[in-house]
Amino acid sequence: MDAATGPDSATGDAGSARSARPASAAADRLLLGAARHSAARTAGIALFSTASAIAAIALPAVLGRTLDRVLDRDGGLTFWVGLCAALIAAEVLFDALVALLTGTANARSTAWLRRRGVDHLLAVGPGRAGRFQPGDLVTRLSGNAAEAGTAPAAAATGLASLLTPLGGLAALALIDIWLAVVFLAGAPALILLLRVFARSSSDSVARYQRVQGDIAARLVEALGGARTVAAAGTAERERERVLAPLPELDVQGRRMWRVYGRAVAQSGVLVPLLQTAVLAVGGMRLAAGGISVGDLLAATRYAALAAGIGAVAGQLSAIIRSRAAARRTAELLELPPVRYGTRPLPAGGPGRLELHGVTVLRGGAPVLRSVDLVVPGGSTMAVVGRSGAGKSVLAAVAGRLADPDSGRVTLDGVPLTEAAPDALRREVGYAFERPQLFGGTVGAAIGFGPYEPPAAGVEAAGRAAGADTFVRLLPAGYGTALADAPLSGGELQRLGLARAFAHAGRLLILDDATSSLDSVTELQVGRALVHEVRAGTRLLVAHRVSSAARADLVAWLEDGRIRAVGPHETLWELPDYRAVFGDPESEDAEYADAGAFDDLGVVGGPGGGSGIGRGERAGSGGPEGLPGSGGAERESGPR
Repeated sequence: MDAATGPDSATGDAGSARSARPASAAADRLLLGAARHSAARTAGIALFSTASAIAAIALPAVLGRTLDRVLDRDGGLTFWVGLCAALIAAEVLFDALVALLTGTANARSTAWLRRRGVDHLLAVGPGRAGRFQPGDLVTRLSGNAAEAGTAPAAAATGLASLLTPLGGLAALALIDIWLAVVFLAGAPALILLLRVFARSSSDSVARYQRVQGDIAARLVEALGGARTVAAAGTAERERERVLAPLPELDVQGRRMWRVYGRAVAQSGVLVPLLQTAVLAVGGMRLAAGGISVGDLLAATRYAALAAGIGAVAGQLSAIIRSRAAARRTAELLELPPVRYGTRPLPAGGPGRLELHGVTVLRGGAPVLRSVDLVVPGGSTMAVVGRSGAGKSVLAAVAGRLADPDSGRVTLDGVPLTEAAPDALRREVGYAFERPQLFGGTVGAAIGFGPYEPPAAGVEAAGRAAGADTFVRLLPAGYGTALADAPLSGGELQRLGLARAFAHAGRLLILDDATSSLDSVTELQVGRALVHEVRAGTRLLVAHRVSSAARADLVAWLEDGRIRAVGPHETLWELPDYRAVFGDPESEDAEYADAGAFDDLGVVGGPGGGSGIGRGERAGSGGPEGLPGSGGAERESGPR
């Protein structure tokens, strides 16, 4: 809801007023940067638009002189007629050059704003960027950036639009001072009209753009959940929710047009009055012999130029829209980027992960509370807890997809805030519950990361993740375009795991990345993680008993705190721990079912599972080489 329409509108408007100046300053700095990026074209626009304005100012005087020559039957008409033609041709040529340069300058400035916005958005990380809805981000980086990109050209042509009325007024004074005095009598009304237009238009444009972003955010959210909406039969309700801000958009759109229409209507009354007054005084001065017929013709044209409120208002409106859009784009750039260090990670480090006093706040409320946790190098630790315990937040902090509000996270003794970004991303990999695939083909999606693995490594990762079988059934195997590869939830997860395996480093974080796999596939992936993926430390966000049972250690989270750390078989003796996985009796059955796969050498029953990294760690390390690190992608949300 807009601040002005809410119950605390006075407070909201006061807060908006307090933040308006720094926001406007940030927008102005951004627009200056865009102008510098297209400095040559902007200068060309200013030069040619000024030349066009000079030609337009000179033309009435030359026409008047030509008319006087005709009436007086003096010689030299060829020169004056040729000069008129040259001025007209020059004005047309300069206007064409301005149009050409304006188009290219707008495109360059828009591209620069979008690149800078996207680069900064990626630099701030998913945690800080999460304050903006995806649809709103798209609006800010597309439509708003395009409007802001027109500012340099609009400002350059705006100088010429001011030169034209000022030049017309000066020319009136040169023809006859009384003509200029008559026009100046109405100038205060013109200035007041422009001032009111600028203030009213700026506010309505800013509100209109804000509502546009709100609608875009709702639409993207609805499209992301289209299957849920269809299955629930709530399409009509969702349509109403997405379009709920339309009345406010209508109000602000009508307000914009009322402001513009009022300015045009008022100028439509004031400008003819001024022109009529100038023409009347000019007629009297002609009758008195003070000016010639040609001077009267020129004065009539100069009065129109001096009263050129339409051109000035149009340029002013364009600048106002650009500045309002730049404020929305600049808000993204005001987010502080993640600061990295330059320290390398120690060569051959085992991947020892330590969290010391880690506290994370979300909306002012603690999600993690003074967490102290040590994951020994080369071990596998499962993180379990009820929904909302902070498991995914802990996973994000562990690989620096987010920074704690207090506390410290180290990898092999190096604080993550001091580690070099390239080294960190090569050595810390992620797989998520709902991975997002990037790349043109299935193979490219698996290879997407801080470096490109060889084709053999991509296929080996596919086999380790249990994806190779269904990938080879696709029309072109690993070369199949993603758009031609409809994937189930489990297949999507396996490709996400394959991507992580292809870049496995010393620390691999699986954030519930096997939740969509069946039990047999999950066990096979667990075995491959031991035998076919580069050895290292594993941190698993787990919801299944079987996942916790295969880990060396389990960290039990409760209300953002570590309640206990120990082997699963030890914690299983605690009723509260068993309750984390649901009904204890049904989970006992699931646990027993998991024990039936002991012949795979992966899982044991209560009190003695083999465990990843415990019974089989010595044999780990991929025979086909799945080296390297894990690229990170944005997590789907804290759980």
